[in-house]
Amino acid sequence: MNLRPITVRLAGQTYELTTANGIFSPERIDTGTRVLLDHVPAAPPGGQFLDLGCGWGPLALTLALESPHATVWAVDVNTRALDVVRLNAQKLGLTNINPVTPDDVPDDLLFTAIWSNPPIRIGKDELHNILTRWLPRLEPGSDAWLVVQRNLGSDSLHRWIEAALPELKTTRAAISKGYRVLRSHRPRRTADD
Repeated sequence: MNLRPITVRLAGQTYELTTANGIFSPERIDTGTRVLLDHVPAAPPGGQFLDLGCGWGPLALTLALESPHATVWAVDVNTRALDVVRLNAQKLGLTNINPVTPDDVPDDLLFTAIWSNPPIRIGKDELHNILTRWLPRLEPGSDAWLVVQRNLGSDSLHRWIEAALPELKTTRAAISKGYRVLRSHRPRRTADD
């Protein structure tokens, strides 16, 4: 693996981390991820968090830094990316990150927060399969935050989530630099439910 240093700003601090070829955006925090980091509210202080499609880890590392009492599941199909997340977590002394493939996440686990710059370019059907697998695993009262480039179908994805997962209330939370930040919220159950 061809490792190289990268200087990034996460959770209000500058860090010297590691990245590698063969993973998403190895030279920098990509624009979409930066837009998400700049517009998502602070994560809850604890719980089970999911970074879906973690790449080298900017979202997972931010979640772990900001919420040290949470468990962060950094999920990716690219094992090289998971190795780099593991290395970066060790470098930062973070013990609350689990870099794993999708099949290594316990099936009964629900999430307090989901943050993702989803892999849009894998195709609509596969993306829909991924979101159908993970978004319903939000705990009641919790949010998924997704960032999607406008010209890569953010508005149609928003409509699809509303139609396919009506138990979630999905809204456009922010627009910046050609990206949309979508919030999918699972309401708490009420006594009337």
